[in-house]
Amino acid sequence: MRICRERLSKILASAAMALCIALTVTTVHSEPLVPGTGRKLEQVGDDFEDESWEYVYNLPKSTREIDGQDRFPIGESRNGRWYEGMLRGQPDLVRRVPTPAGGLPGSRGALLLQSLWTGVPGQARHLLGQDDLIADVNYRLQGSISAARSPSVVVRVFLPPITQWEPRTGPHFGFRTAVETRATRPPPGAQFSQMRTEVETCWPGMFIEFQSKTRDSNDCYACLRLRANENGYDLRSQQITTTGWWTLGMSLTPDGMVHYYARPGVADLTPDDHLASLWPYGYRAEALKTFFFNICNADDGRTWSTGWIIDDPSVYIVP
Repeated sequence: MRICRERLSKILASAAMALCIALTVTTVHSEPLVPGTGRKLEQVGDDFEDESWEYVYNLPKSTREIDGQDRFPIGESRNGRWYEGMLRGQPDLVRRVPTPAGGLPGSRGALLLQSLWTGVPGQARHLLGQDDLIADVNYRLQGSISAARSPSVVVRVFLPPITQWEPRTGPHFGFRTAVETRATRPPPGAQFSQMRTEVETCWPGMFIEFQSKTRDSNDCYACLRLRANENGYDLRSQQITTTGWWTLGMSLTPDGMVHYYARPGVADLTPDDHLASLWPYGYRAEALKTFFFNICNADDGRTWSTGWIIDDPSVYIVP
């Protein structure tokens, strides 16, 4: 049976992409790196200890992903360490608050993140929405951090009592990174011989996911969901059995793997807190550009998201 030239081209292109992914994910990889290993970069991150800490919203926020609107000037913190995500806009509340009990020793300030309108402000969509608060890493360091330097990010997150969570099943909070990778593929409509490699950005991370009570069950629970495996799918990971403070971390190693860690409490992460090591989407993570937080809700115009509090988000490198 004859195969037309166009179909043959598509088959060869698909085979080439599969081969690229296979070569990536079968590479001998490094040992997992505990986030927080090495030297802390004081130029980025935050401890929220300055009592005058303030976020300037510069409303209305951007909603490029929904209606194509970039609204300038963007929101940003006065200390220059945080800014609004243009794709979805910033959380509706970005406020320094007293550190909840049980936090890091000596900490007196933390950051509350919460949203009501996670879509276009004032226009309820009744769909899952999310806002983004982005740490300024790439600009403050004048470039991304190569995976060869084994960068990692650690943050403490306060989980309020379950009775204070938005009563909705699905993702509520995200802690994510932006990493550079290289993808090899043909341009749209091109032939196999025209395959090219381009630098792209992908966003590995972890979400706090909640299973709310239903008509059939009075049980509710939360867990961590990791993004993403070699095929681009999320993985359900550790179940959250206690609220209060948690420590979350992600690291990159020179082989391009992303390593995920979590533990209850505020103590430093250890090898025992390792959740998984993945090549997200089948690619090698070549550099860390930044990290950011997602705040999610049902965007119904009435129900606030769960109030999430973060403290001491920090970036480390191995000299």
